[in-house]
Order: sequence, then C-alpha cells, then structure tokens
Amino acid sequence: MAEHNELGRHGELLAKTYLEQLGYQILELNWVYGKAEIDLIAFYDNKLIFVEVKTRRSAEHGEPEEFVDWRKEKQLEFASSAYIERKNHQGEIRFDIVAIVFENKELYKINHIEDAFWPS
Repeated sequence: MAEHNELGRHGELLAKTYLEQLGYQILELNWVYGKAEIDLIAFYDNKLIFVEVKTRRSAEHGEPEEFVDWRKEKQLEFASSAYIERKNHQGEIRFDIVAIVFENKELYKINHIEDAFWPS
C-alpha cells in the first residue's frame, strides 16, 4: 500500500477512536457507493453523521479541512443519499470533518468540525 494511503487509513482509525471516546456509535468505516466513499458513518445525539477524515503530515500547505472541496462534498452527498435510502433513515443528518495533522511522525492535533458543510 502506498505511504499516503497508509497515512489516510491510520488517520481514519484515529478519527474512529476519537469519536468513539466522545460517545459516537460508529456504524460504518469506509462505506462505498459507486465511486464515492464515506470515511465514517456514525450515530450521535439522535443524528446520522457522515464524516470525512483528512490526514496530513503537516499543515505547511494548509489545514487538512481546507482540502474538502465542492467535488468531495458532492461525492459525500451522493453516497449519503444512497445510505439514507438503504437504511430508511428518517431523522436528522450532519456532515462533519475530522482533520488530523502529524508533525515528525507524531500526532500533532485533531480538529473535529461539526456541521462542516451542507450539500446543495
């Protein structure tokens, strides 16, 4: 596996653990629909939460959350709609970002952005 893919998977597992420690119930890890993938799907506070995890080796070129662009938001909207339909979810939903930064191969910070965006 490529080194950047390993970093991404490591970040997803860190985000999963972080959210579980906050009381989130993780329903899915790397849920795929078509060509779209949702890193984490969780349930918390009676809401279905779709989480994009962005992991970077440093913030030298910008914070990880800055790399969630409109294309990624559209992919998440597409996949989340399918998930909601398959599970017949009738309640509230939310889109979060968990941004993880490492420095010198050590965890530097985790930034959890609740309600980070709302698809059009």
